[in-house]
Amino acid sequence: MSELLDSLLAKPIGPAVPARTTDPDKDFTRQIEVKGDAADVTVRAETFEQTESAATDVLRNQGLDPAEWTVTGFRSSEWTMANGDTGVSTRFSFARTKCATVTESGAGLDELLAAIDSSPVLERDEQVGDHTFLVILGDMQFGKIDGDGVEGTLRRTVECLNEAARLLDEYRLRFSIAHVHVAWLGDHIEGFVSQGGANTWRTQLTLNEQIRLTRRVMLHALLLFAPKCSRLTMVAVPGNHGEAVRINGKGVTRYDDSHDTESLIAVKDAAELNPDRFDHVEFFVPDTDELIVVVECSGTVVGHAHGHQWRPGKHFEWWKGQAFNQASPMHLVDLLLAGHLHHEFLDTDGWRTFLQPPAMESESTWWRHAKGTTGAPGLVVAVTREGRVPVKEVISK
Repeated sequence: MSELLDSLLAKPIGPAVPARTTDPDKDFTRQIEVKGDAADVTVRAETFEQTESAATDVLRNQGLDPAEWTVTGFRSSEWTMANGDTGVSTRFSFARTKCATVTESGAGLDELLAAIDSSPVLERDEQVGDHTFLVILGDMQFGKIDGDGVEGTLRRTVECLNEAARLLDEYRLRFSIAHVHVAWLGDHIEGFVSQGGANTWRTQLTLNEQIRLTRRVMLHALLLFAPKCSRLTMVAVPGNHGEAVRINGKGVTRYDDSHDTESLIAVKDAAELNPDRFDHVEFFVPDTDELIVVVECSGTVVGHAHGHQWRPGKHFEWWKGQAFNQASPMHLVDLLLAGHLHHEFLDTDGWRTFLQPPAMESESTWWRHAKGTTGAPGLVVAVTREGRVPVKEVISK
């Protein structure tokens, strides 16, 4: 799993800068330049054999597995060391022998654009049907040390999404499904704003790394489901952990200012540059200063919220209050999706349904110490039409 984690967190790095002064007897100049699946490593030593070993060490020190690289060429020359002796300078050219599991990296949107341009173009499955297949997940909290950590949460999220795509084919034996809807319900990152920053020590990834994992997992879902339907919709809502800015424990920007939603916006921007492949895909995030998104799915009006707006168990009270506001679309909602509380929960009031998927992270260590229970992570898939949700299934890995 480390290989997958490393590939998803990969980013272009500049060549190593040698120190201004070196001790030729102890320190040799080393330089590395990596471009995609090619790498050039320049090292100096007393013999060619030492440069060959040093080049492998340079790869390893940069977090690259030497077993995944092979030498495709080299250029060697002599140089005079400070003590007057002759040394050897060798430039090795390497090529990656094992492809990364997911897209190679780039700055900003670059890795998303590269993946969309280079991933296999599968023929779109132009389905005709009157049902929507829902994929509902959230609370990955990438970066958190708890439970099986970043690697466990990443593996679980990718495997559950893959299983959801497989189950879509099975559900089509029972329902005519043309529309796939993926709901990202917030807290995709751990962030550094929770508990006034008290979670900082227990957060293993930088903020940019957490965001990078989020958007690449969203990209994986896009590439996974886009070929399998006539219409694909993806929604992201802000969670409390994904808030962009808090000062003195308080949010000081708009309610829609969220890393959770900005990650999906980045995927949208990239997808729009390839309309031939993704013109049937729609992306939705909350309007300015809002926290919810409402989308129609085969006649079912689906509301999305993170769930931190109400106290546990008070979801219908919150829903009724929102519906009383004539300007709010919540009075039209048939199905409300929310996360935040990290456990599977289903509730109905008449024909209205509230559905809360479990978290994707395996546990909150603080909660386990306080209450004794761990999580039961996973995501939920469901089928809906005309306000009804006849089947729901938890996928857990």
